[in-house]
Amino acid sequence: MKQYIPNFITLLNLFSGCVAAVYAVLNHLELAALFVSLGILFDFFDGLAARVLNVQSEVGIQLDSLADMVTSGLVPGIVMFQLLQMSETGGWNLGFMGHETDMTALPFVGFIITLGSAYRLAKFNIDENQVSSFIGLPTPANALLILSLPLILLYHNNNVLNTIILNEWFLIGLTCLSAFLLNSKIELFALKFKNWSFRDNAVRYLFLIGSLVLLFTLRFLAIPIIIFLYIATSFLSKKD
Repeated sequence: MKQYIPNFITLLNLFSGCVAAVYAVLNHLELAALFVSLGILFDFFDGLAARVLNVQSEVGIQLDSLADMVTSGLVPGIVMFQLLQMSETGGWNLGFMGHETDMTALPFVGFIITLGSAYRLAKFNIDENQVSSFIGLPTPANALLILSLPLILLYHNNNVLNTIILNEWFLIGLTCLSAFLLNSKIELFALKFKNWSFRDNAVRYLFLIGSLVLLFTLRFLAIPIIIFLYIATSFLSKKD
């Protein structure tokens, strides 16, 4: 019976992603962010449960990536689509069978994030080296980066930040950077603890403590800072 527990948790991740996708399509981006965060939490605990119960399986590995594709791949693409629409940029009017619509083509650029996530997850499934570290930005971290944008708009309500975030060139640049980071050769440490020793996990402990401090002080604005701090910390720890 215990072998089904991790897969059930993974399915909760997938369900959370499905709910988040619906809210994202309806442009309820705060609720979409909530359910993506819940799905990422389940994504953490399914792997932990599999290790604790010693029931890792090939089905579990494949199911995990399929769930991540929805929660951390599809939803961020939809959110970026909505943000690009909010930027009120011009573009080519889309038509179908001679009927013009008010929608422009540019928001669909946001789905580059979804395509980049799919490619990253496919590579991850056949890569046996990404155990104690990741090659490229993990899809959950990338999803948090993208989902933080509407939360910053909503809760910080700063004119300068709003102007930057709703600038179409900023959003296009971030979309391309996101896809690049997902599939880059950058080696990033994994937040997986084989033991609780501070000596063996100093980088992880310091990163987590620093992240908590940033979250308490900067709230949602801390999320993109934490993601880039994660990349910078991985570079520095690798040099050591």
